[in-house]
Amino acid sequence: MSTPPVVAAVDGSDDSLRALDWALDAARRRGASLRAVHVRQYAPMAQPDVLVAGPPGDDGDPVLDQARAHLGERASGTQVEYAGLDGLPGAMLPELGSSAQLLVLGSRGRGGFASLLLGSSSLAAARDAECPVVVVPRPGREVHGETAAGPGPRVVVGVNVDSPDDALLDFAFTEAALRGARLQVVAAYPWPPPAWVAPAEVTTLMADRDAVENETRTLAEGFLAPHRTRHPEVSAEPHVVPGDAAGLLVAASRDAELVVVGRHRRRLLAPARMMGSVTQAVLLHAAAPVAVIPPSPPEE
Repeated sequence: MSTPPVVAAVDGSDDSLRALDWALDAARRRGASLRAVHVRQYAPMAQPDVLVAGPPGDDGDPVLDQARAHLGERASGTQVEYAGLDGLPGAMLPELGSSAQLLVLGSRGRGGFASLLLGSSSLAAARDAECPVVVVPRPGREVHGETAAGPGPRVVVGVNVDSPDDALLDFAFTEAALRGARLQVVAAYPWPPPAWVAPAEVTTLMADRDAVENETRTLAEGFLAPHRTRHPEVSAEPHVVPGDAAGLLVAASRDAELVVVGRHRRRLLAPARMMGSVTQAVLLHAAAPVAVIPPSPPEE
């Protein structure tokens, strides 16, 4: 059985070329091929009052030509395919995840407003694709707050001890192993813990902070144990701290190789795919590339 490719979405923007570079490195680490895809959107074709002869032919695509020239000899040794598709990027890019092991995009493409931190196509892919999606940010993002000091490469993963996901931790451990990096596991707990007593009314529960922290650490260690057994070469330590999970993960993204976050499971009363507020905040503000991992399939 052949290894699924790493797919990079390109559109001629600097953001997409940075994503293409990241995808080439990821494909090499995985021993996989690289597929550069340009989804060409032709707005006039969607307008019933505009007469067009049809989409452009396949005799040339300047965006794909640019991608070839950008990779140049650096792609030597890696099988690279270039493909042009016609359609709406926000709809077609997530579909590419069904045949990819990884989908890589820049944080923004050529369209939209210059002030946007995250483009609509990247948001749609991170929310809807069946495979992990990596969004590569623009350089120079400033983040504030404390992060884990220490030498060497570092991968960060956010773990919710109330609803852990094996797919999330499996990807994070595998990525850390591929990169020879240590794994920083951020397990945040709210303090003081809120309690809802009535609509729009919140009170504070009386609780022992040390007990809450120890319980969070114990749960995190339990979730990490089987992954440590499978990846003994990866040093993984839980970083158990009070506060907002999104803010802690953004702070930890400084100088990190990658930040790994999960996507919400579908629920009976909310069947649509959702990323969650923490994942969306990390995508918007993290200084490092962010991998969004689909949830594990529900058990029968």
